[in-house]
Amino acid sequence: MNDSNEETRSSTSGEDHASSGKSRAARVLIVDGHPVVREGLRRIIDQEDDLVVCAEADTARGARIAIQETDPQVIIAEISLSQGDGIKLVREVRAHYPQLPILMLSMHDEAIYAERMLSVGANGYIPKKATREEILRSLRRVIDGGICVSEVVASNMIRRAFARGRHLSADPVDRLTNRELEVLHLIGKGLSTREIARLLHLSVKTIESHRRRIKGKINLRSGTQLVQFAVNWMVGEKAGAISDDDTGDGRVE
Repeated sequence: MNDSNEETRSSTSGEDHASSGKSRAARVLIVDGHPVVREGLRRIIDQEDDLVVCAEADTARGARIAIQETDPQVIIAEISLSQGDGIKLVREVRAHYPQLPILMLSMHDEAIYAERMLSVGANGYIPKKATREEILRSLRRVIDGGICVSEVVASNMIRRAFARGRHLSADPVDRLTNRELEVLHLIGKGLSTREIARLLHLSVKTIESHRRRIKGKINLRSGTQLVQFAVNWMVGEKAGAISDDDTGDGRVE
């Protein structure tokens, strides 16, 4: 890509890999909308003898191009992308590259997202606050064909499997479908109904229906409350905090 908003960036060539003794290293594609995050992940990964970053992308479209051009052996991707959603990216990758491992990275509550991401085809889920060792261990685990989630998430998934149908989650966001969660994400990013419809290739009427269902499930009365809830949730504040006196700092780690 040669335009000003470069969506993909290839790493070193195969010859450079060979000369540096990393010709057999597993090729990693990094997908994240934040350059500083990509830079940090690259530094962590490229220090390892068995791993090498083959490309970076900041959008789902860029990720698809990078996969075709660089043939990665694993993807580490952020859920919240500037164009498109991580859930959609996982579905698309899984449909066309069923054996390609995908490790999802997110600032959001893993109790909500981990099980959803695994259900659509991700191989693992780690929070952005994960340590260097946790990131590397997770990458190697999914490359080897394993599933990577925290012990807390694994325990919750087992407990939910046994209790399914007997109770509802106390967190209202957990009641949303994957599509509703996708729409909530995009609302939190500041997109209008028409922009969301265009991005998801759906009608405006369909997006309006999703908005109504989201408000009903989360018990919100107005579109303004929905937007405030979505923004607060996106920046990591307590889900459901829609009052003006919320004191969360919105810090993303």
